[in-house]
Amino acid sequence: MTLDWCPGIREACDHWRDAPMLQQTFEALERTLEENNDACIDCAKTVVEVICRVVAESFHTQQNPLKPPQETPSLSDWLSAAVRALKLGDIRDEKFKKLVSSYYKLADALNELRNRAGPASHGRDPYLERLAEHHRRTAVLAADAIVAFLHKAYLDTQLDPITSREPWERFATDNALIDAHVALAVDAENGNTPTLRVLLPSGDELPLTIEVSRLLYLLDRNAYVEALNAARGMAAPAEKPVEEQGDP
Repeated sequence: MTLDWCPGIREACDHWRDAPMLQQTFEALERTLEENNDACIDCAKTVVEVICRVVAESFHTQQNPLKPPQETPSLSDWLSAAVRALKLGDIRDEKFKKLVSSYYKLADALNELRNRAGPASHGRDPYLERLAEHHRRTAVLAADAIVAFLHKAYLDTQLDPITSREPWERFATDNALIDAHVALAVDAENGNTPTLRVLLPSGDELPLTIEVSRLLYLLDRNAYVEALNAARGMAAPAEKPVEEQGDP
């Protein structure tokens, strides 16, 4: 088996590639899949739990606590927190609610299989037979379905730029709005992106070319939101006409 069996997990782990523990678990999953090792069940379950934690903690605040209150939350507890964070349970459609419920059942079954057969989490009878290939495939496919469901919903959710740990690029639409209507009192001769000039004691200068939205996002998230609110409602910037090239 390879990561081709779990494209959803691969995509989600690539999205959160700056999360060291998630990446370490993902590497372990890849290795155990290639080795046809039953420990891939443990890794698959762990990836699901870590993804649930990433999602829940992305929206957790003191005013809106989402982390499970239990001292040792179960996989279902973390999945419930992620579903609440993404407000997937707020959709009134009964068929969709049944679909969400099916992911809880998948998580419970995956957790149970890991508890009973996963060799990397608990000591086992050393003479137990290894699981069959279809057991490993079923566990990995179940984990992939849950992760893909959460990750796609996460990508469609509006994040709070003040508390988000996502990179600046995640807010492309808002960034474009800020950059179109908010400016810096700096040299902007080299195209649309302004250039800040850092004056050195020697009298030399260090030019720094950076978008306004990126500067605000990196330095002051509250200022980013204030600039975004000010830019909303403004007319969209006119697109520059494409100059036709004459015959050589």
